[in-house]
Amino acid sequence: MAETLFFNALREAIDEEMARDPSVFVLGEDVGHYGGSYKVTKDLCNKYGDLRVLDTPIAENSFTGLAVGAALTGLRPIVEGMNMGFLLLAFNQIANNAGMLRYTSGGNFTIPIVIRGPGGVGRQLGAEHSQRLEAYFQAVPGLKIVACSTPYNAKGLLKSAIRDQNPVLFFEHVLLYNLKEDLPSHEYLVPLNRAEVVRSGKDVTILTYSRMRHHVMQAVPQLQKEGIDPEVIDLISLKPLDLETIGKSVCKTHRVIIVEECMKTGGIGAELTASIDEHFFDELDAPVLRLASQDVPTPYNGMLERLTIVQPGQIVEAVQKMVTLQV
Repeated sequence: MAETLFFNALREAIDEEMARDPSVFVLGEDVGHYGGSYKVTKDLCNKYGDLRVLDTPIAENSFTGLAVGAALTGLRPIVEGMNMGFLLLAFNQIANNAGMLRYTSGGNFTIPIVIRGPGGVGRQLGAEHSQRLEAYFQAVPGLKIVACSTPYNAKGLLKSAIRDQNPVLFFEHVLLYNLKEDLPSHEYLVPLNRAEVVRSGKDVTILTYSRMRHHVMQAVPQLQKEGIDPEVIDLISLKPLDLETIGKSVCKTHRVIIVEECMKTGGIGAELTASIDEHFFDELDAPVLRLASQDVPTPYNGMLERLTIVQPGQIVEAVQKMVTLQV
């Protein structure tokens, strides 16, 4: 076991997969000699050369389209968005090309592409650098969507994503890059389509993902002090949802709270709520409750920015109310 920072866990995953498979390459703005905006690709260009760690112009639509074409020819591109919000400029290439070409080619082509990078609400990055794009792409057929949350699952999930035959949107949170965790020295993979039961409990199911996993776990000690035993599930796979794991928990606790950083209107939580109501409605003792970000552009002001996203205290209060109503 070795203590590893989140961004280094991602770097190790890319390095190991590039060494294992010569068809894997990285492209994006400043991924080469600069090493990426959060140093996920640091020094990889020295090891693999400028053609496998390719610095691109500031043209997201162009280099994402290039990556889709490369995937069609048998390569395995990893596209880094300097900030995931910038990839809105490549929405057409991701949705109409990466997501659909396997189907529209009658299965003649696969699109093994990973599109990854930092997103989420950071610290005073402003509205355009605080985007949460998971809900933007959720309705696009043909895409897999993954949100990592710890150094361990970040490394294992990225390795699995690189090996997958489908386009994978791989979301990293800008405030998690300096997390530390002991990682195994041996190779491991984490499945893309499975949620993780972070903590078993019996009173209420808390579904969350990305940075909000850590906000939820900050709330757990206070809930335990008050005699509440929450079950915490990190979704990890946002598309497809792991309804098997979610369903088992719902059938045990009969109460569900969703905690996310995405906006409430049309967010991941909205789809998740609909799926739970559709499949497990008879198991619920109370309506599903959603805690999500405010439906406003993220303010630059630090105090206002904090008020737009869910904090641990709000999670404690919401769980207390839900459990108390059922007693």
